[in-house]
Amino acid sequence: MSRTSAHDLIDQVLDPDSFISWDTPPEYGDISEDYRASLARAREKSGVDESVITGEGTVKGTRVAFVLSEFGFLGGSIGAATARRIIAGIHRATQEQLPLLISPSSGGTRMQEGTPAFALMVSITTAVYRHKDAHLPFLVYLRNPTTGGVMASWGSAGHFTFAEPDALLGFLGPRVVELTTGTPMPEGVQSGENLAAHGVIDGVLDPSQLRDAVIKIVDVLRPTHPDHDLGPWPQDAGELQRSAWESIEITRRRDRPGLRDLTGKLSKHLIALSGTGDGRVGPAVTVAITRIGHRPVVLIGQDRHAQPPHGEDELGPAALRFARRGIALAHELKLPLISIIDTPGAELSQHAEENGMAGSIARTLGELVDVDVPTVSIILGQGCGGGALAMLPSDRVLAAENAWLSPLPPEGASAIIYRDTTHAPQMMEEQGVSARDLRAAGIVDALIPENPDAAEEPEAFVERVIAAIDHTLWELDNAPQRVGREQRFRHYEQLGDSPA
Repeated sequence: MSRTSAHDLIDQVLDPDSFISWDTPPEYGDISEDYRASLARAREKSGVDESVITGEGTVKGTRVAFVLSEFGFLGGSIGAATARRIIAGIHRATQEQLPLLISPSSGGTRMQEGTPAFALMVSITTAVYRHKDAHLPFLVYLRNPTTGGVMASWGSAGHFTFAEPDALLGFLGPRVVELTTGTPMPEGVQSGENLAAHGVIDGVLDPSQLRDAVIKIVDVLRPTHPDHDLGPWPQDAGELQRSAWESIEITRRRDRPGLRDLTGKLSKHLIALSGTGDGRVGPAVTVAITRIGHRPVVLIGQDRHAQPPHGEDELGPAALRFARRGIALAHELKLPLISIIDTPGAELSQHAEENGMAGSIARTLGELVDVDVPTVSIILGQGCGGGALAMLPSDRVLAAENAWLSPLPPEGASAIIYRDTTHAPQMMEEQGVSARDLRAAGIVDALIPENPDAAEEPEAFVERVIAAIDHTLWELDNAPQRVGREQRFRHYEQLGDSPA
């Protein structure tokens, strides 16, 4: 396939005439005459002085820094001078508080320089994490081809990672794999499309679409400020008097609005990720950045309609691993974290057990308790078992009026005690699973009304949920003592002090 050059990408992504180079002449020190001649030929062939160019430009008026490979210069390979240029560009982006777009197209280390150049991949990665420490957006756009040490270091470190169509991407290129192992790599494995399908990258974009993606990411993450108090949002209106079992049956309706309705309402500012980043996908969970009111937030949510009996995707270890990617993203970008709970329960299978279902719940639970940003959890409907508990801990917990939280599926609880399922309604009352009981126990802070049932007013209900999140985040902004690890520790320790 034809390759997109660095300057082609600049022309397609940046505002016209906004490109400003940050590059200084590369210094190579004492090198062989053969290598010096190779560098001269590469300069003449590619029209650039090294295999990366760095600088800044504007995208819809917003300054963005970039580091772009040029494959036409010695295959985009990274030598010491190249690494120094990359590091200097990343450091300058950090100092000037700029979002960073990195677009590799490289086979990795420059063979003329060997191991010393190879080790500089660590130095580049260190610069990347300095940029992340400043909580600045870091977007990677992988171009054809990207392999070797580049793919295995800074090329795989983005908050968001996309690839151009049909790009060859992988740890080692197919020719090297076959010569090294004696076995050819199956066709299509090392493609951006395949890696996106397996949750390694977030998607495939044509270069012409990259500008829109950058605009959307920068727009969503740009903080704005309201000019007035949001005012109260309606809580507990109507105070429906329903049994826990009636609420459970209501939340099991297929037409009850769920996560997809919420993300649909937020779609204008929604940027969804595709997987864990390490080769797993969990369609039962959605992870995205979006904007609620004036705030950029990270959203992690359980999609009940993707799970049985409505869908085929279980809430398994990969789904919770995906949720933990969202928690890490909230930490790295210093964004509030919104957790949506709506699940009939975690996966129960040999696969789940052998892939650490219990440990995955424990790690998700622990990371939510520990994360250093404001957090809000919403029990939107079904809150069944450890799969629901994993995404519950937060600074503030809200629940829809018919929502519930139970240790087991209701029928399972009945089977344990009575060896039948007919006692499930009775047991749910006795176990205090309803939203109202959860509020009385201090597990839930406030209820989101349903008038009288979310399925009968889906659009109004979703708008009410968004308003509730927006106002709760405003409350946390204005009550910092309610935010953070120590507050969560105290809150959940106090729950343990209360008599049952």
